[in-house]
Amino acid sequence: MPSYLSPGVYVEEVQSGSRPIEGVGTSVAAFVGFARRGPFDEPTLVTNWSQFVSRFGDFVEGTYLAASVYGFFANGGGTCYVVRVDDGTTPAPAAAAGEGTDPRAVEAAGPTAIGAYSVVARPGVTGTITVEIADVEGDDPPSDAFRLIVKRNGKAVETYPSVTTKRSKENVATRVNAASALVEITEPGTGAAPARPEAQTVTLAPAPPVPAGGPLTPEVYVGDADRRSGLGGLEAVEDVTAVAVPDLMSAYERGLLDLDGVLAVQQGLIAHCELMGDRVAVLDPPPGLSPQEVAVWRSERAGYDSKYAALYYPWIDVADPSTGRVSPVPPSGHVAGIWARNDDQRGVHKAPANEVVRGAVSLRTQLTKGEHDRLNPIGVNCIRAFPGRGIRVWGARTLASDPAWRYLNVRRLFNYLEESILAGTQWVVFEPNDDALWARIRRTVSAFLVNEWRKGALFGLTPDEAFYVKCDRETNPPESVDSGHVVCEIGVAPVRPAEFVVFRLSQLTSGTGAVDE
Repeated sequence: MPSYLSPGVYVEEVQSGSRPIEGVGTSVAAFVGFARRGPFDEPTLVTNWSQFVSRFGDFVEGTYLAASVYGFFANGGGTCYVVRVDDGTTPAPAAAAGEGTDPRAVEAAGPTAIGAYSVVARPGVTGTITVEIADVEGDDPPSDAFRLIVKRNGKAVETYPSVTTKRSKENVATRVNAASALVEITEPGTGAAPARPEAQTVTLAPAPPVPAGGPLTPEVYVGDADRRSGLGGLEAVEDVTAVAVPDLMSAYERGLLDLDGVLAVQQGLIAHCELMGDRVAVLDPPPGLSPQEVAVWRSERAGYDSKYAALYYPWIDVADPSTGRVSPVPPSGHVAGIWARNDDQRGVHKAPANEVVRGAVSLRTQLTKGEHDRLNPIGVNCIRAFPGRGIRVWGARTLASDPAWRYLNVRRLFNYLEESILAGTQWVVFEPNDDALWARIRRTVSAFLVNEWRKGALFGLTPDEAFYVKCDRETNPPESVDSGHVVCEIGVAPVRPAEFVVFRLSQLTSGTGAVDE
């Protein structure tokens, strides 16, 4: 209380008894994939297609990131984050010539000769690579033996203390090619063993990029939270609610990843969403699968069981706006845009299904009802074409086996409620832990949930049927208060989609169905 020292009229501002909870955003997507240019090191905020093009470039043949982001905005998406990953075909910048090398180093172009051998840096290796030939240490070493040291930027990384040119297990090419991650040695043709190379140090030409079809590990997608790369970089972005990796399938098509690698990345994506607890993974099936093959792949290979993931099939055909050519793309980007449009027009509680896929010209596979009957129970959300009604998403399930979390809108509604209540009750921390605080918490949370019930997000004719909020002496016994805890128990009844609509018709005999006036 302020002190008043002289007569007069004073005005004070006081806090109201409760503070309203505002709903958090639910339609921010994140995409991980390949781009023509742009940063590799951290997620980049993009709010429209022109901004994406200026930062990451236009469409790239054989990749799906640009097409997915374009489909996201075309279907109603407004904000997304883009994480560019390296597919191994981006040339590494050449290091400064001669930096950190021996003064006797010789600049080389292409393969470098060391005696009768040719040495090259392995594809994708960065930095200045030097190879040094020296005498074997110790007393009275064999006359044909020598020591080979591989350095990166002047620092010894690999050392082979005693190798030879003889055809044996100690042969320099055999030893180095089997163990080195930096260089590869080519032997001369058949014939007598070549002479021992003279002591020297050579600098290798910059390593070539990894060619298409080269190795790409799942770790590139999973990334690192500290370096803000890959999926790990998205841990620092709190407002993401959906994550897709469309270029996982382009890597599979180009031979950069096998099917086991695809499954490993999708497992990593699901693990990321489960760890964060506030976002859902949008998964694509491998390209070219028939409905029967998708069912087998889902049941026997991709046996995911997660309430934080949804799978969509089949791929869709879209027109490239730059060329007009129709090409197939995975559906995840367009689906993420539909989620955003659905949230904006109806609310996160409404299942994002029975919605038109904007930009889709046709489907890779026209599903029959029998095929849909097989895919829907195993959590595959189908996209179907209906005469006169266009191409529509016709499924809204997660990949969870638990019936409580079967529907996608239930999972996303709980994400929304949890994050909104978490953000809107930060004022509670360090407040006096007593009955007055508990009453304020009840009023604040109840007011928020009443508004959600009025929007149709909760099931029930009255608020009492839709939810309850309990924060009193029962949930906060003395030992809990003494330990500094405030426990508020909340129960809500979410609405579930009318997935199976049944009209029962019966034939009435004449007169039995008459209505009295």
